[in-house]
Amino acid sequence: MTSNIRVAVIGGGYFASFHINAWLRIPNVELSAIIENDRSKHKALEESVSTNGSPGTLITDSFSNALQGGAIDIIDIATPPQSHAVLIEEAIKLKCPLIICQKPFCGNLEAAEEILNTIACSDSKVVVHENFRFQPWFRKIKSIIDESTLGDVLQATFRLRPGDGQGESAYLERQPYFRQMDRFLIHETGIHYIDVFRYLFGEPDALSADLRRLNPAIAGEDAGHFIFYYDNGLRAHFDGNRLLDHATENSRLTMGEMLIEGTKGCLSLHGNGDLHLRNFGHADWQTIEYAFDDNDFGGDCVYHLQKHVVDHLQRNTPLENIANDYLNNQRLESLVYTAAQTHGRHSTTSMDIA
Repeated sequence: MTSNIRVAVIGGGYFASFHINAWLRIPNVELSAIIENDRSKHKALEESVSTNGSPGTLITDSFSNALQGGAIDIIDIATPPQSHAVLIEEAIKLKCPLIICQKPFCGNLEAAEEILNTIACSDSKVVVHENFRFQPWFRKIKSIIDESTLGDVLQATFRLRPGDGQGESAYLERQPYFRQMDRFLIHETGIHYIDVFRYLFGEPDALSADLRRLNPAIAGEDAGHFIFYYDNGLRAHFDGNRLLDHATENSRLTMGEMLIEGTKGCLSLHGNGDLHLRNFGHADWQTIEYAFDDNDFGGDCVYHLQKHVVDHLQRNTPLENIANDYLNNQRLESLVYTAAQTHGRHSTTSMDIA
């Protein structure tokens, strides 16, 4: 594909703005349309895209209007989960070759599994917008692990500490819907690290979990942990607490800190994105040199995911997070909640999770 890739974004809310900004910066991409049902947002969207160099982007509340300029190569769904299945079906009917859909994908595992059958009977590819694995520190960590710099990795811990969950007004300013979610910490945030652990370490053989609610002003759990068990001896531990913070100027950059320990050395991730390596038997930590752009959210991970999709269309590079594979994240999420309720260790090998 040599001509510009034409993209339509569905949604104009808080996180959709990151999608839109990223599309405007990716080379050889034309943001053809933004489809937003709330017409009160149209003027602000028009001003935003025009200021960022795309005055020709159509702002509309209609799928059919968005197609008037020609076929769309990518439809990017950045709307609430309950709308995902219907919008995917509409995009498939339009024969869109590639569809991106935000998480939580279709809201729950059952709805996701049902839409998967529709996807399988179509020529469209669906990628879930699971962007944390595209954060530059995790891409660098993956390369360090793959180079065997750490030897055999035996222990990994990510400590989620965004510090945004205290008090009666928690989450009201940025994402107030968090407060009504019956399943919160794992369903909304922890699933990112389920995916990161799968990306870094592969598929776990078993897991255990403990979850709790600390802030009575919200409906769901806001603290807890899960542990992934691997037959090679590795234990990957997610330790999440939204009421606590970590030492950084921007608690939302990395959302926390990570330590990965292997037989040849340890690797630490700090809240400013710095990586440090300590070789086994040594006391000194060495700084790992790598660069990233601190744009928008999470080291510009939204841009990197969407550029990854564009590269696939342009150069046929492999796709990550296709819907069929992404469902394993949701199955593991479901099992985390089961493990927390039963206080047991559960095998993941069958993945026959209800």
